[in-house]
Amino acid sequence: MIRKTLLALCVALTCLAGGSGCGVLRGDDPAARAAREPAAASSSKAPADELPYDVTPLLHPDKKYFGVAVDGAPSSMKPVDTFARTVGKKPNLVGSYSSWGDGFNAKGAENVFHDGGLMYVSWEPFKPGLDKIADGSQDTYIKKYAKSVRETNVPVAISFGHEMNGHWYPWGTKDTTAATFVKAWRHIHDVFQDVGATNVVWAWSPNVINPVPSVKLKPYWPGDAYVDWVGIVGYWTMTGAHTFETLYGPTRRQIAKFTDKPVLISETSAEPGERRRADVRALLGGVEQDDGVLGFLWFNIPKRADWRIQSSPLALAEFKRLIADDAFGFEVPRS
Repeated sequence: MIRKTLLALCVALTCLAGGSGCGVLRGDDPAARAAREPAAASSSKAPADELPYDVTPLLHPDKKYFGVAVDGAPSSMKPVDTFARTVGKKPNLVGSYSSWGDGFNAKGAENVFHDGGLMYVSWEPFKPGLDKIADGSQDTYIKKYAKSVRETNVPVAISFGHEMNGHWYPWGTKDTTAATFVKAWRHIHDVFQDVGATNVVWAWSPNVINPVPSVKLKPYWPGDAYVDWVGIVGYWTMTGAHTFETLYGPTRRQIAKFTDKPVLISETSAEPGERRRADVRALLGGVEQDDGVLGFLWFNIPKRADWRIQSSPLALAEFKRLIADDAFGFEVPRS
């Protein structure tokens, strides 16, 4: 019943408020299922005395990230290759979803890295609860996950507990507190540091504030020392905002009051309909023109709406035209 309730809330918010695509809708994603298996033996195990991959050059590169989440990736890169052929450019950021308790998808991280990109993990703590993470009782799991990240030794972006300012997830406003979220985030980060897993880009990713204007973001901020990117989740819907400023601006202005970390549109898509071509133009144009925005990650999975760009020929043509700009895409350095 809880899962069904979460699903209903999530769908309603997506359709009415320009909210997220919602992890609940993605629970059967093959990439997520693959990540639940123990991490496969990595071909790039890092010796104990080898320095971890230095993510510093990835934090604010000269060009924009062009990301995508597609069914089956990154455990396989074939879906990414198909998407690249569809839009005419290869993404350099590949989204994935991992529930708390899943093993680190080392194979997926290596696949993306060896293809010139960065794996972005939305780490979803559906259970046992943020309080159990914050108090150290989950440390055996966290250490195992962090050690796998360290041993794989390729760059990885991790977003823990995304959309924490919403009420549709168990780590959100309904079932826990901002203070507990911050404590859990800092504890996870500290464990990763302790095991030497510094090859992580930490992305703090609230939902756009439009559907939850009364929830202030600052109490959820772990602090500049614990975060590398601000990721903003915000979808273009038929009934929501239809300019880059009206969709993302209010959230960005609130965040700018407590941090100047660079911003990534960490999950987005445009709902099919008569405005979709214009929404694509507003998204890509806004990202390209805004020096404070690192790029975007497009959710290209059909869940309750057909978010795939190829489902709308006119919007696809606009996407292809704009993504061809030299501002988008670069190859992640191998060392």
